[in-house]
Amino acid sequence: MESIGSFVLDQVLKMQWLSELIAGLLGLAGVDATFQWGGTLHFFLYDTVKIVILLCVLIFAISYMQSFFPPERSRKIMGRFKGVWGNVVGALLGTVTPFCSCSSIPLFIGFTRAGLPLGVTFSFLISSPMVDLGSLVLIMSIFGPGVGLAYTAVGLIIAIVGGAFIQRLGMEGHLADFVRGDAPADAELLSMTVAERLMFARKETWSTFKKVFPYILLGVGIGAFIHNWIPQQWVELVLGDGNPLAVVLATLVGAPIYADTFGAIPIAEALYYKGTGLGTVLAFMMSVTTLSIPSLTMLSRVIKPRLMAVFIGVCLVGMCVSGYVFNFLQPLF
Repeated sequence: MESIGSFVLDQVLKMQWLSELIAGLLGLAGVDATFQWGGTLHFFLYDTVKIVILLCVLIFAISYMQSFFPPERSRKIMGRFKGVWGNVVGALLGTVTPFCSCSSIPLFIGFTRAGLPLGVTFSFLISSPMVDLGSLVLIMSIFGPGVGLAYTAVGLIIAIVGGAFIQRLGMEGHLADFVRGDAPADAELLSMTVAERLMFARKETWSTFKKVFPYILLGVGIGAFIHNWIPQQWVELVLGDGNPLAVVLATLVGAPIYADTFGAIPIAEALYYKGTGLGTVLAFMMSVTTLSIPSLTMLSRVIKPRLMAVFIGVCLVGMCVSGYVFNFLQPLF
């Protein structure tokens, strides 16, 4: 059983066979992957191909599942749960929506206009970009199953607690007027055949791929540069365990960057192998995927400044606390 688990982790998730294949092809081309330039090229090609394969497989599977839960059906399901259970369902729904933070906002508006509690919609808004099935598999492929599951659990806790806290503050009056409009009329759910669901999944996969591929290339490029050109002692000085503010700094630095999990993973991988603490790396990933400037700009059209400040504050506090907890518990992983 242990050998099967090792095979799945090494050959299916981490795709070591792909790393060896690319190293062999580079060798045939006269490029030594053990040298700096060769290592940079190997990192770039290996991570790009691996992430694209995982991206397409995961988004196709998730989109097929999502075809059973269009927004109207999701709204009806979420509307059955009250109190903190509504926050739990909102956060869990976010895990099966393969959206970046920007594309989550239209659904957030739809759920809010449909009359769902504000805290539930914010649990969804926090969870959707931060924690999804794709991020779980990708994090497992780099850091192992334990870290992947722990990251997902912490992300869900941040979304549930954050949404419940926002609900308790009673800030419904801090939504833009158009968001508080009448709920849309119920739409008749489309009964799709298997072939139609497969077509839907294929279109969603291609659409998502086109949106995120530039950020994959950017993220892998930055990761390859950090991995092969930035001295380890520099990274350890700024983001290592010796700096008590490393988690806070990584969270603040990550916020302005616009990327999803697929673009953030290679940067996180490079930082981790340069000596950055596990919690610092994961806090950076959470910040990149949830608090990007484009998504906050879009959100500012939907919610008023005080609610925006609460949302950002809740996310930052949750990310920083989880980062320090992960750093403390890193020996267990």
